Amino acid sequence: MQESRVVLITGGSKGIGRVIAEYFRDAGYRVAATHRTGSVPEGVLGVVCDVTDQAQVDAAFTTVEAELGPVEVLIANAGVTKDTLVARMSDDDWNSVIDTNLTGTFRVVRRAARPMTRGRFGRIILVSSVVGLLGSPGQMNYAASKAALIGMARSLTRELGSRNITCNVVAPGFIDTDMTAVLPAATIDGYKARIPAGRLGDSADVAAAALFLAGDGAGYISGAVVPVDGGLGMGH
Repeated sequence: MQESRVVLITGGSKGIGRVIAEYFRDAGYRVAATHRTGSVPEGVLGVVCDVTDQAQVDAAFTTVEAELGPVEVLIANAGVTKDTLVARMSDDDWNSVIDTNLTGTFRVVRRAARPMTRGRFGRIILVSSVVGLLGSPGQMNYAASKAALIGMARSLTRELGSRNITCNVVAPGFIDTDMTAVLPAATIDGYKARIPAGRLGDSADVAAAALFLAGDGAGYISGAVVPVDGGLGMGH
């Protein structure tokens, strides 16, 4: 049964990742989530892991495999931002975002791929962003890292598709999280004016898309970009 499959979510202690973990747990999956600080939801196996460290990634997978079994669904959600205009962007601003958002995703995908190939089943879901499609001033590093996930997913689809492994991208728009909660009301209103749905999204909107893509009903969907943005990125 798909509901008993093992799911690993990176960055599962807060925001979208935490809600995704709750959604899969409530749907009956066996769920593990990585975190650097904080805690994961009740009923979820928490594993301390920094995705910029391959040794920690390997150790996290080993723990999940020992406690729950091989990872059958991987949701690469861990990400950071270091926003600033390009003229002020330091090498560290660039490298740290790329290392977490892009190379960190590569590290967890690489570790998951071999057991999925042996098991002839896998669902890989990469959490990107509408910013990776539209661009955003002050977020060149973040946008580049998120856009690159599309090429990664489509290459993985071509490489692993014959083994019953899919790889898709979820691209959230402006989601109501702790990050947006601190923005001025005028900024939020400006976002809403650009979004055809007329509202910010909720983490549950993203979690529902991930849950669908992990299920048997999405077995013939791969290499797709699924926008969860209220229509903001149409045409991209």
